[in-house]
Amino acid sequence: MSTQRASVVIPTYNRSDLLRRTLDALMAQSAPAAEFEVIVSDDGSSDDTAEVVSSMRSRLRLAYHFQPDLGFRAALARNEGARLASGDVLVFLDTGTLPGPDFVAAHLAAHRTQPSQDTAVIGYVYGYRPPNLASGDPRGVPAGLAEAIRTSPPAQVVERFGDDPAFFDVRHGEFAKAGFDLSRRAVPAMLFWSQNCSVPADRFWASGGFDEGYTGWGMEDLDLGFRLQRESASFAVSRQAWALEAPHDRDDAGNSESLLRNWKRFLRKYGLEDPLLELTWLLLQENRFWPLEEYYQAVLGCTEQARGLSVTKEIEWYAALVPPGCRMAVFGCGGEPPASLPPAVLADYDQDLLDAITDGRHQIYRSIGIRTPLADHAVDVVIITSRLRGLWDRWGDRILAEACRVGAEVRAPWLGTVSSAR
Repeated sequence: MSTQRASVVIPTYNRSDLLRRTLDALMAQSAPAAEFEVIVSDDGSSDDTAEVVSSMRSRLRLAYHFQPDLGFRAALARNEGARLASGDVLVFLDTGTLPGPDFVAAHLAAHRTQPSQDTAVIGYVYGYRPPNLASGDPRGVPAGLAEAIRTSPPAQVVERFGDDPAFFDVRHGEFAKAGFDLSRRAVPAMLFWSQNCSVPADRFWASGGFDEGYTGWGMEDLDLGFRLQRESASFAVSRQAWALEAPHDRDDAGNSESLLRNWKRFLRKYGLEDPLLELTWLLLQENRFWPLEEYYQAVLGCTEQARGLSVTKEIEWYAALVPPGCRMAVFGCGGEPPASLPPAVLADYDQDLLDAITDGRHQIYRSIGIRTPLADHAVDVVIITSRLRGLWDRWGDRILAEACRVGAEVRAPWLGTVSSAR
C-alpha cells in the first residue's frame, strides 16, 4: 500500500467565502486525513481569510502562510505554500475551485499508476470557461448551474450537469483529441494549468517551481509546464481528480491584459530559438492560443518528411551568385551546408540536422523562419530552400515577410527569386 502523502496548496486573496467552500469540500474527501494536508497561502488579504482558516484547523491538517499585499503574486504564493509542504506530491488548487470527494485520492492514484516518477497530473475542472481562453465558444451556462453550485455539494452538481458540454472543462476538446492520453500530444504543457494539477515535490523543486517573476494573472503555470516538458517529464490527465469552478466575479479585461504581458515575458525569457516558441510568438500576434498543438504537430510532421532531403547543391548554386562579401542567411539549411559557403546565418527546424553541422564559422539557429532572433536588415541576402516546401502553404507568407525583414534580397530557388525593398 502506498505511503504517499499529498500537500494541497491553495493561493488566495480576499475571497474568504469561496475559500471556506473550497476547504469545506476538502473536509469531505474520501482519502484518509493522514494522507493529505492543506496549505493556504494568502497573497495579502484584508478580509477575514485568516479567521476562516483558523476556524477550520480542528477539522483539517491545515497550515497558513501570509505575504504582504504587493500586487498579484500568485506564483510566489504557491511557492511559499509549497515550501511549507511535507507531502510527496504537491497538489495545486485555486480558491473557489471545489474538489470532488475523490479529488485527493485520485491525484495520489494517478501518480502511483504512472510509469514515470516525473509525471505532472492535470485534473479536470468542470465549468471553467474563461472568456479569454474559450475560443469564442457560444454555448451558454446551463440553466440552474449557478444556483446548484451555491446550494449543493460538488458531487451532486456534477451528477446533474456533468454530461452537458457547456459544463465541460474548457480544455475538454483538446483532451478528447488525444483520447485523454497526453503522451499523444506534442505540447501537453499548454494544458497544464495550476487551477487543478499535481507534481511530485522533488520534480517541482528540481524544475525551479513557479517563476516568481510573473505577476498578475496567467502564465506562471504554463511556464512551469514548459520547463517540465523540456526536462522530459510526462503529463497525464485525470478525470477522477475533478473539481468544479464556483461562479465568482472576474476582471476579464484586466486578466487578458495581464496574460498578454506575461506571454511577452515568457518569450523574452526563452527567446525564439525553438520552433515551439516561434509558433507561440505567431499565435500571440494572432491573439489565439489553441492552434499551438496543431501548428507544432505540422512542424514535427514536416521534420520527418524532409529529414532525407539534401539542399547542399541548392544552397551552393544560389550562394555562388551572391557577390563576394555579402552577408547571407539560409532558412532551411539542412545538415550539410556546402563547404564553399562563406560564414553565414543558418536556420533549420530540425535539431538533429543542426547538431550535425561541424563548420564552426556559421551562426546557427533552430528556427522555421517565421520569426528569427535576427535584427532588422541583419544580412544582405536570405536564401529560402525547398526544405520549407512542406510548411509553405501554411506559413509561406510569414516566412517571406521575415526574410524581407532581415535581408535586403530574398532568393528562393524553388519559388523563383524574390527581391525585397527595405
